Amino acid sequence: MPMRLHITTEGQTEERFVKNIIAPYLGERMVWTDARCVLTSKDKRAGIAYRGGFRRRSAYPTMKNDICTWMKEDQNPDVRFTTMFDLYALPSDFPGYSEARREMDPYRRVAVLEESLAADINGELNDTRFIPYIQLHEFEALILADPRQLAWEFLEHDRSIQRLVEMVANEGGNPELIDDGTTSAPSKRITAEIAEYAGKKATSGPLVAGKIGMPTLRDRCRHFAEWIDGLVRIGNA
Repeated sequence: MPMRLHITTEGQTEERFVKNIIAPYLGERMVWTDARCVLTSKDKRAGIAYRGGFRRRSAYPTMKNDICTWMKEDQNPDVRFTTMFDLYALPSDFPGYSEARREMDPYRRVAVLEESLAADINGELNDTRFIPYIQLHEFEALILADPRQLAWEFLEHDRSIQRLVEMVANEGGNPELIDDGTTSAPSKRITAEIAEYAGKKATSGPLVAGKIGMPTLRDRCRHFAEWIDGLVRIGNA
């Protein structure tokens, strides 16, 4: 029986990436995938739910409730739940946040956060179907897996794109290790060279990632590959 997968994403960029790139890839491997942006707030008087982006530093209770509600709504044993949240600017009330900040190794830091989130969500529901994922350090690390593909969306930026290629090489060639500083995070590096990216992120980001392709993304982004490969293994178990 194929596995069904529900992914809660941080924003529209990640949601489009999941639906347009990840879902077809997993679908070919018998994992049927859908996605929605995380709930950030509700206007009860107007009956409006706002989704996408962490609007404040203390956002975790609303986020947790949104994930738990989805899990309660779909309790079928063939379903798994996961996330695609950025490590960059993660809310400070996130489970394991203080412990993770003491870790120097980014891979260990994100592991602490994922383990803490899984324990909190699954423990709350006495469930084991939630498998969290946190992107090192944000979605744009995937773009920096091959910055040359930005040329598909941003014409006449050859020099800027070449500087991004050289920057990744100078940082050791691993886009997941490009840090989460306020001016040096992956998205900040891209917009420093291509200012237009900031206003087109939600559409251009997934399109460029699609041009890069899942083989390259998996090859150059270890933590991302571990997440995707783990979902495939579970789906085929």
